[in-house]
Amino acid sequence: MKKEPKFLNVMRISAFLLFLCVFSSFAAKTSSQNARVNISGKNLTIGEFIDQVEKQTDYLFVYSKNEVNTNDAISVKSGNKTVAQYLSEAFGDSNVKYAFENDYIVLTKNANPVVAQEGKTISGVVNDEFGPVAGANVIIKGTTNGTMTDMDGNFTITNVPEGAVLQVSFIGYLTKELPVGNQTTFNVMLTEDSQALEEVVVVGYGVQRKSDVTGSISVTKADEMLKQQSFSALDGLKGKAAGVNIFSNSGQPGGSSRVIIRGMSTINSSTDPLYVVDGVVMEDFKFVNPNDIERIEVLKDASSAAIYGARGANGVIMVTTKRGSKEEGVQVSYSGSVSVGTMSKYMDLLDANEWMDAYKIASDNWMKYAGENKPMNLSNRDLFNADGTPIYNTDWQREATRTAFSHNHQLNIQQGGKKSSMGAFLNYTDQQGIMLNSYMKRINAKMAYDADPMSWLSTSVNLLVNHTWGNEAEETGGHQMPRRSMIEMVPWLPVQFPDGSWSNSTTGTDGWGLEGMANPVHVLKTQKRMRYRTQMFGNAALTFHILPGLDLKTQIGLDAHNNKESDYSPKDLINLSYPNGSARIKNINTLYWQEETYLTYNKTWEKHRLNAMAGLSWQQRTERWNESKTEGFADDFFGTDNMGAGTIPSAPTSAYSSWAMNSYFLRGSYSYNDKYMATVTGRVDGSSRFGDNNKYAFFPSVGLGWLISNEDFMKNATVVDQLKLHTSFGVTGNTEIGIYKSLATISSGNDLLNGGRVPVSNTARLANPDLKWEKTNQFDIGFNLNLFRNRLNFDISYYYKLTTDLLLERPVPHTTGFTSVMDNIGKVANQGLDFMVNTVNIDTKDFGWSSTLNFNYNKNEIKKLGENDEDILTGPWFISGNLVILRKGESLGSFWGYKREGIWGEDEAEEAKAAGAGVGQPKRSKDREILGKGLPDVTGSFINNFRYKNFDLTVDLQFVLGVDVYQQFLHSTEDRFGIANALSSVLSEGWTPANTNTMIPALYSQNSQPDSHWVANGSYLRANLIQLGYTFEPSVLKALHLGSLRAYFSVNNAFCI
Repeated sequence: MKKEPKFLNVMRISAFLLFLCVFSSFAAKTSSQNARVNISGKNLTIGEFIDQVEKQTDYLFVYSKNEVNTNDAISVKSGNKTVAQYLSEAFGDSNVKYAFENDYIVLTKNANPVVAQEGKTISGVVNDEFGPVAGANVIIKGTTNGTMTDMDGNFTITNVPEGAVLQVSFIGYLTKELPVGNQTTFNVMLTEDSQALEEVVVVGYGVQRKSDVTGSISVTKADEMLKQQSFSALDGLKGKAAGVNIFSNSGQPGGSSRVIIRGMSTINSSTDPLYVVDGVVMEDFKFVNPNDIERIEVLKDASSAAIYGARGANGVIMVTTKRGSKEEGVQVSYSGSVSVGTMSKYMDLLDANEWMDAYKIASDNWMKYAGENKPMNLSNRDLFNADGTPIYNTDWQREATRTAFSHNHQLNIQQGGKKSSMGAFLNYTDQQGIMLNSYMKRINAKMAYDADPMSWLSTSVNLLVNHTWGNEAEETGGHQMPRRSMIEMVPWLPVQFPDGSWSNSTTGTDGWGLEGMANPVHVLKTQKRMRYRTQMFGNAALTFHILPGLDLKTQIGLDAHNNKESDYSPKDLINLSYPNGSARIKNINTLYWQEETYLTYNKTWEKHRLNAMAGLSWQQRTERWNESKTEGFADDFFGTDNMGAGTIPSAPTSAYSSWAMNSYFLRGSYSYNDKYMATVTGRVDGSSRFGDNNKYAFFPSVGLGWLISNEDFMKNATVVDQLKLHTSFGVTGNTEIGIYKSLATISSGNDLLNGGRVPVSNTARLANPDLKWEKTNQFDIGFNLNLFRNRLNFDISYYYKLTTDLLLERPVPHTTGFTSVMDNIGKVANQGLDFMVNTVNIDTKDFGWSSTLNFNYNKNEIKKLGENDEDILTGPWFISGNLVILRKGESLGSFWGYKREGIWGEDEAEEAKAAGAGVGQPKRSKDREILGKGLPDVTGSFINNFRYKNFDLTVDLQFVLGVDVYQQFLHSTEDRFGIANALSSVLSEGWTPANTNTMIPALYSQNSQPDSHWVANGSYLRANLIQLGYTFEPSVLKALHLGSLRAYFSVNNAFCI
């Protein structure tokens, strides 16, 4: 198979706004305070002393002219001494105080000058409960004077000033601070960071200690996500969680992404996971502001997802958003970015002269092999010179695209108090698309308030409001689709003629037989496809603390949307369906609400820990929409502002739909001696979507865990910090089908009776009162292993998912008057491995390097397709044959077609004719076969984070293996020349009598039959993110009254191979 051309890979370059105005003012320096210098001259001014030190070292001095007079005299003794020694001589007994801040020496006014003392030398050893700790950071707090412990845990630091504080740190341990005082030797004992060990994860209706979790949960925190600086939260999640595959469906600004967790488990239902934001189900996650997110947990196995029962089969994404500050006082922060988007690669198409050369060859081939006369019509002087050469040579790809500039701004205000906290978060996003005139703008406001007004009562309110508006670049298909027409539009047509009129594929092209197609630039610049969306999302909750450990929480949440679609195509725009202009307005209003009340009980005694939860839930969603269409406009002045100006209106349409659920759920978790864990979950869901005989279903799960590292026999395994084995089994469901699929439908119309038209009604679809949920049974087993003081961490899980009762159309006897009825008759299995390893490769005072490798291997297989396991074929109407096959034993998304074996030669004319082809046309196998599959075997990422002093570098690589892609664009650009533009390969590599060793047909072939030539290897390695950052020293920011400042430069999608 040939490699897929990555012609729509988009590069985006992001830069922090402050980078432009601040970063260039500072230079990176590398030095040590132990560097030796030789100062000439005994009596100097402070300014002269500063100049000599800066010239001989990499230090920069930072001071305020109001506090330090550089003309004041100082006295030092010349000699080869350290910078610290010279500073002590110069300022030790003066009113100037100095401090080392990494590569800066900060001079400030000393209100109480004292006589300087020579720095002393201290030494010591760092241990933990197992012995010496090698590689621990030992530093004098507030300076860069420090070192690392050797293999025996020993350290020595010189030039320690009076009143210094010794700071000792190591990953996985609590940082320890010791006043130096009169001591010169230290024996430092580090203790493990219990907060890290007691990390909690969100599990649905509460939290659990991470060590107690028996399921498979991936956690991604805000700082990891925001490095991506994407406009979509899902883009920031890409590659961060094993088994979670995220694919962008389009390049449209604000476009949606497709998320598949541990393989695809359905055919006719939704594959989207359930999104739960702050405890409330959110319908459309794509417009959530990523800057509002604190952390994301992905519940992948049944033990963790079964608490959501009938809606958890595709996994659950738990989102926790930011709230008020945990510290007293007010904190204000701002972040902003500017990004530039460009097309990283264009398709290699024929230019105008090459197209003419190709058409001459094609014209000869038509006559020679098909007996058809298709001469070139070069008489139009608006398009061709007198000698027949084309006047224009338009590169439609570059004309229809642009360099897109986007910017994003976030303001956070967080306040904390003893009994309450509040957070306000504002965001403005302006995202331009690469296609002309496409954009998305968003204003987002979020407020969170938490309070404990009484000892027995806690309250919380969370409200998010956003408004989004923008222009979509194109329709989803047809001849007004610029993504297609910028490839297929012939290059010898101009964007506009000298008189300002737009060209299109029928402009002066009589006799050419070109396919009817709108000018892509004309479409993008004049067609309006406006989308307006307002969302209000939030919840309010009361928690009653009934008894110690016993709480009752009740909360109500809502997700309301008010959407408007406004489309207008001008009257001079080619439209095969709506000539003379068309307008459409559609209003969509949805309201989802949920009310949930549940009890939680937590009890710890002796070696036992119990967590129990039980509750009930009510959910309902309603949708109303109405739509108006009209066409036939005299001019384009009003557009959609006056639908009555259209002379050919369509009948208005409207609809209402609603579904509801009622649920009861419980979960019990037990831990004994921090070694043995068990979790039991059960949920009963009732849904209005399903048949009368199957409204309710029960979804149970059980999970077990064993913290092996806490066993007595592991005490001497000093390299093992944690080893936990976990396993689970459970059942989840999928409710995401059409709301009224179980019911019969009635269609109405008119018929002729006794010579006149009469209204008639008939049953259009059979009812199925037995229609029920698709159920996924999932088994999971895995382990977590942390080694070498948490410097090497593994998280590995194997899973097997079997989804039964898949919804398919089941054939019924013809005597019923129908061909099929929707029924539960299919099965699909997914089995695979989630693998993640985190390493801390280097962690020194000045340099750090950590890595994360994660990947998922998944095998998808159809186990059953109805009673007789008959194949099901699907594909678009304009392709001769079906592209995709559903077949027992094969993967979902398998490609179906003939194998292209070559091109028919001149000596095979009779054989070609017998096969229904001709000379120069594709030679195919007699029978169709599976040509590849669209679901990958392996997906993953390799992320490296580097730190050098104040600089940081992130390199995020993502990869996909074992997947094929169907290059449907070859249908138009390689296999049917003459009616549109084509790839340059048709001229350079196409079949000719002299070039028979090729898979590209001769110029003149009109092929629309899918075959193996259209299938390519879709494996790739992509640089998802390369980011270089710099964090400014607090001392530098002090004068600006800033707490922290980081500037960065990043490139997204830098390359793809």
